Amino acid sequence: MRVFVALLVALLAFAPAQAETRWSLVRSYPHDDKAFTQGLIWLDGALYESTGQYGASNLREVRLEDGAVQRSVPLSPRYFGEGLTHWGDALISITWRNGIGFRWDRATFREVATFRYAGEGWGLANDGTRLILSDGSAELRFLDPVTLEETGRLPVTHNSKPVPMLNELEYVKGEILANIWMTDRIARIDPATGQVIDWIDISRLTRKQRLTNPDAVPNGIAYDAANDRLFVTGKYWPKLYEIRLKR
Repeated sequence: MRVFVALLVALLAFAPAQAETRWSLVRSYPHDDKAFTQGLIWLDGALYESTGQYGASNLREVRLEDGAVQRSVPLSPRYFGEGLTHWGDALISITWRNGIGFRWDRATFREVATFRYAGEGWGLANDGTRLILSDGSAELRFLDPVTLEETGRLPVTHNSKPVPMLNELEYVKGEILANIWMTDRIARIDPATGQVIDWIDISRLTRKQRLTNPDAVPNGIAYDAANDRLFVTGKYWPKLYEIRLKR
């Protein structure tokens, strides 16, 4: 049913009214094709990734050049891992339906604290002042990065219609980028208004995977601000891609 709803949303709600953002492929890198990618960030020269599925969820540091996992820590089998971001010296991750998130010491991968939130957790990012959480709905939540308490919500719309299934998130040059679950589109969201500025269609990257697993959808956005590099991948994808947007 969840898949059916997502596909129906994709057909009915996302009819393009704006020209899609053009992009070019810069380079591809190996990616673990067993990783059910849920969160992806670039931080201080390394990729950090959170993966999902009960009994297989973990937090990992990944070497970009060859996709090798440098270190990892598993989540308890009762947790389904979801989005990932950072704040200070900590990595912060969330879970799907458990309503619990984790703060990890980045240097040691040691769990240092947990926190609670209502409902589901899907994607996670930060804009330098607050955390941004998606839950599969058409709203984004803002969290205080220290207390991790909710401080506000932002409805996301396109052509005055709600945009549900907001999934993995990244903050890039004053915009929130969001994978739309079960589609090949990334929404460029204005964080002040919640309006979708435009869409990034990465369907040609999806086709390159030649995967038949219906769960192998685009998910995972990371931004290297120092070098202006944007990375995207998907669940179970054997490749991670650097792309350049043509704004």
